[in-house]
Amino acid sequence: MTRYVLVEDERFAYEEMKRMMQMLRPDYQLVGWAESIEQAVLLLRQNRIDLMIVDIRLSDGLSFEIFEQCPIDIPVLFTTAYDEYALQAFKVNSIDYLLKPIEENELDAALHKFERNHSLHSTTPQYKKLETDYLAGNKKNRFLVQIGDTFQYAETHEVAFFYSEEKYTYLHLFTNKRYIINYSLDQLEPMLDRNLFFRVSRNCISNIKAIQKSSRYFGSRLKLYFRPECPHEVLVSRSRANDFLKWIDGTL
Repeated sequence: MTRYVLVEDERFAYEEMKRMMQMLRPDYQLVGWAESIEQAVLLLRQNRIDLMIVDIRLSDGLSFEIFEQCPIDIPVLFTTAYDEYALQAFKVNSIDYLLKPIEENELDAALHKFERNHSLHSTTPQYKKLETDYLAGNKKNRFLVQIGDTFQYAETHEVAFFYSEEKYTYLHLFTNKRYIINYSLDQLEPMLDRNLFFRVSRNCISNIKAIQKSSRYFGSRLKLYFRPECPHEVLVSRSRANDFLKWIDGTL
């Protein structure tokens, strides 16, 4: 008997996938349902699983983080609502996918592929490459922010800069409001449009529209001046200065 798990944070999508699986593969056993990265990791550690059906975007991040926390060596079938560029990356990496809304015949074809030769088989390092390819084709256009017990979102073009301080990452808007977000700068960098954002220092990624001017500084570095003002001094290192100037000039 094939044992599988569903990783999906939308209740309706989960129920629909469960219904189709019960109809198409009644002999498969659903071991569990995870709505988050944390729950998925727990399921993997507690059960023997033959197949995972995983939505890429979950409420607490990208599902690739599951495989970083819990390396696996079993087939994974991804589901996604995003564009053909990202889907092409899945083909290149020999990991199958289903584009939402999912059709029964497409799910059936993917399961046949799994049953024929386990061609969805992949190792953990490939998931990292897949994550990079996916983010390259899907630039983030908004961010969830929390204000007390309420949730709002900020459009990416409204962000003046992101910076890290005392183990926290802040999203700082042109309106001078700032919010803590659950991303590191390393995670943010590939999510952002390179035409608008640049990693100006180890602890700051800036929107080009927030940079008022730059000036030469001691040690062949550059000092940046922002509008709105950045809470701390930002210096572009000597090794990064040339790329920064090319980015400002639109030639990088």
